[in-house]
Amino acid sequence: MSLNLTTRRADEIIEPIVKEFFGKAQTIALAILLLGASFALGIFVGTRAPSASLPQNVLNTDVGMSTLVDFSPFWKVWSVLNEKYVAVSTSTDMVTDQDKVWGAIVGLTESFGDPYTVFFPPVEAEIFQSEINGNFTGVGMEIGIRDGILTVVAPLKESPAARAGILPQDKILAIDGKSTAKVSVEEAVSKIRGPEGSKVVLTMYREGKKEPFDITIVRAVIDLPTLETEMRSDGIFVIRLFSFSAPSPNLFRNALREFISSGSTRLILDLRDNPGGYLEAAVDMASWFLPTGKVIAVEDFGGNKEPEEYRSKGYDIFNKNLKFVILVNKGSASASEILAGALKEHGLATLVGEQTFGKGSVQELVSIADGTSLKVTIARWLTPNGISISLNGLTPDVVVAITAEDIQKRRDSQMVKAVEILLKK
Repeated sequence: MSLNLTTRRADEIIEPIVKEFFGKAQTIALAILLLGASFALGIFVGTRAPSASLPQNVLNTDVGMSTLVDFSPFWKVWSVLNEKYVAVSTSTDMVTDQDKVWGAIVGLTESFGDPYTVFFPPVEAEIFQSEINGNFTGVGMEIGIRDGILTVVAPLKESPAARAGILPQDKILAIDGKSTAKVSVEEAVSKIRGPEGSKVVLTMYREGKKEPFDITIVRAVIDLPTLETEMRSDGIFVIRLFSFSAPSPNLFRNALREFISSGSTRLILDLRDNPGGYLEAAVDMASWFLPTGKVIAVEDFGGNKEPEEYRSKGYDIFNKNLKFVILVNKGSASASEILAGALKEHGLATLVGEQTFGKGSVQELVSIADGTSLKVTIARWLTPNGISISLNGLTPDVVVAITAEDIQKRRDSQMVKAVEILLKK
């Protein structure tokens, strides 16, 4: 049987890339998937202790606060600290009033309980900005926060992290001997990065191991992998997609052209250890399989405004003769989950592998004042059926775990199952 292809082609290329931590594609914009978030209330705090006549209730109408807020406990703590605090070490730097303001704002953002809610004081803001501007020297992995613990989303293929044996869902307990408890993603990134050829020691915990262990990684310039194709001897065509970066839609289109030219009707899209990237790339790729107007993802603003739906551009070149499996695992996150979830829920692909990471939020970077900035979560991603990706990720149609025996024997049980499913169709 043929795939009965139409001649529709992609004619849109997504916006230029902004480099992510450790050299992966990332952006700071409304419609782009990222790790990290923060929320600004914009409360102004003076740089000196208040007089006794300060009102017990302060209403700041400039930031849209609709109720009176009792700031007297804040000012009392401010005064007590000024009057009574003595540094334990004489070498401790003097805490300025401005430092106290930054600290108060950091505490404000942390009160939301979102591990990706981050306020950047001037020094941290400068570090973060240098990261998104694209320094390519690092270890080559994406990290996030899971259950309050710094966690590896996925190492990049053939990166120093991957070669050192880092796996998705590994917990990072310490960096160069210093605990990562209460350390933000951005702080961790700044500590893990460093000059090419230098070393960083990560103390890791991995499910199934009794004790934490150290991994030493030599930092290097990261070569960003995007996509590979393979025509198997059994007639199955495989596309391995490693990230959703700026070039990804064009490369994916070329891979589909190669698949079509092969004459095969059986396709495996391997999204394992793909930590995501641009939403627009996921929408473009899904559009090759869906008619115009079909929902691919929903951006839910939590009641702040109406949800926004992202729909297929309608390239829709395949008919029902296409036999399609998507491979996912614990390292499949954000845009990977958007694409896999949409094609699964529209009945176009069978998902095989492990529960995905569960990273589906939208962030915006907001400039505040005096070189500070705020990374704020403004929305969350839902699948076409309204399921929040951030809660538990995606559950495959066919669950296949990679066992210790698989690793020892270099056996890919997930790929074996995907091939088995396709050859029976």
